[in-house]
Amino acid sequence: MTTTTATRRTVMQTIGATGAIALAGCLDTDGSEPGTDANASTDDTGLPPAAAVDVDRIAADPTDVPPPVDWDEPRTHELTLETVELTAEVEPGVTVDFMTYDGQIPGPMIRVREGDTVDLTFEVPDEHNKTTHNVDFHAVYGPGGGAVATTISPGDDPARLRFKAMFPGVHIYHCAIPAMDQHISLGMFGAILVEPEDGIPQVDREFYFGQHELYTDGDTGEEGHHHFDFDAAADEDPTYVLLNGGVGAITEDGHGPVTAAVGETVRVYFANGGPNATSALHPIGNVWSRYYRDGDLLTAPARNVETSPVAPGTVTAGEMELHVPGPIKIVDHALSRVVQKGAIAVIDVEGEPNPEIYDDDL
Repeated sequence: MTTTTATRRTVMQTIGATGAIALAGCLDTDGSEPGTDANASTDDTGLPPAAAVDVDRIAADPTDVPPPVDWDEPRTHELTLETVELTAEVEPGVTVDFMTYDGQIPGPMIRVREGDTVDLTFEVPDEHNKTTHNVDFHAVYGPGGGAVATTISPGDDPARLRFKAMFPGVHIYHCAIPAMDQHISLGMFGAILVEPEDGIPQVDREFYFGQHELYTDGDTGEEGHHHFDFDAAADEDPTYVLLNGGVGAITEDGHGPVTAAVGETVRVYFANGGPNATSALHPIGNVWSRYYRDGDLLTAPARNVETSPVAPGTVTAGEMELHVPGPIKIVDHALSRVVQKGAIAVIDVEGEPNPEIYDDDL
């Protein structure tokens, strides 16, 4: 797919001028497949007009993280996940029919303790869905990570699954029907955190981000309604690479950055849904003081990591100390994905300057 000058301008506006400087310095009923349109034009006349949206925001709130485990005996958690297919904007004027868990990207973060039991109810309501879905938990010991037991079609009775959380760490979950690349690309992934019996270190704030590639029949930034493109997915040629389902969704030009304060320690949980691309996770303006590679919470964390690969189908966790105010940009350091395709989020650190550490007023 080609990227036009207008596209580059659109994405750079999303990043903002300061972001560009910082980066420079760092450097169905008709038989069609759901998510496609059998009547969509396949010639060079362009895309159909942007569709009416079902929701103003598909991006999960990065601050919506369950509180730390405060119990020391195994307990049972009754959880419900519902699939919701909906239309939302990727960026202004560009719409896509997404597939989600609970209407957000990434799906809700789940937090339990090693030895806990999860009683899951999985629902695919016919009023919200056109196709079959399921859920595969990488934290589940069992056939397909639970995908076999949870495969249901719209309007079927809810599926029930009970599993014991045996593997401490932070793991991904995702849809795993045969067209799993399509369903994951369109938003069906999330994270489950299984805290070790002894817990994990407390921090001041926790954030949750999810990266995925979006493969469509339009060019990056081309206004109109985009449909999933299986050929582009097979070629691993994404139209967009997104954090939380939108171009710059967690930035000033999206739904706004998340905030933290000088003197705090923050932990970021980062799920790479994929379905294909390894992310080069990097915090511009900081480092991962402690980095839990591949979601491993049992091994001593790596220290002062600048950039680290996160394979598709992996959740990782990194901690940062915040010494000075200003934006920290969470990016994929495969930087064309930031500049051209939208993969950026911002943590806005507030507080008093600390010129002993950083002084730009000389």
